[in-house]
Amino acid sequence: MENKLLKYAFLFLLIFAFMENSFAQKVLEKDTIKTSDGNLVMHFIGHASLMFEYKNQIIQIDPTEREFDYALLPKADFVLITHEHGDHFDTLALNKTQKPETKFIMTQICANKFSQKTNVTILRNTENQNFNLFKIEAVPAYNVVNKRPTGEFFHPKGDGNGYILTFADKRIYVAGDTEDIIEMSDFKAIDVAFLPMNLPYTMNVEMCANAARLCKPKILYPYHFGKTDTNELVKLLKDNKSIEVRIRHLP
Repeated sequence: MENKLLKYAFLFLLIFAFMENSFAQKVLEKDTIKTSDGNLVMHFIGHASLMFEYKNQIIQIDPTEREFDYALLPKADFVLITHEHGDHFDTLALNKTQKPETKFIMTQICANKFSQKTNVTILRNTENQNFNLFKIEAVPAYNVVNKRPTGEFFHPKGDGNGYILTFADKRIYVAGDTEDIIEMSDFKAIDVAFLPMNLPYTMNVEMCANAARLCKPKILYPYHFGKTDTNELVKLLKDNKSIEVRIRHLP
């Protein structure tokens, strides 16, 4: 009798854990940005993974299975990959999110590692592509301070991309893995910026605040922040009334 009760208790815990996980998988935070040609809905999947909805098009950015089961999400019309590291470039997630006509936008290094060769657009830093409903600009994303123990940068200049996406009159900057590089001061009219904030790979809090001052977004979302205290970023930018810092679940 006691063994049966233990078995039932264990089974109940398994079912509860499964239900709790399934519920968590289905609930994502989202914000809506109004453009001059309809709403842009931004879903915060986690870490560096984002999903945008615009005029019935689904745009996935750096999808990875470590953050979500992409079988639960709608298939993507476009997938953007910033660079080749596993927390940004995940073939399992790519397979789950694609349909025959899905277009992939990525770096040359990612394309070299990607088995699919059709519907792939390679963008290098400073190159851009117009996809009718929106435009994508590839911008630099690299380290100038943070290095591996071997002395190499985690993200060498020229390897990875950030992306500026223009939806009608709104410009969204997704930085990828980068530090507060000088090129950010050239990015004009940024409405929303996603800036990474975790050492040793990207930026500390002070660097992220400086990056925000360089690119001057109206709305700033820290992302890819791991265990970094996002409240510290809010404090550093509290006197900058032109930048609204929004904290979402993107560790």
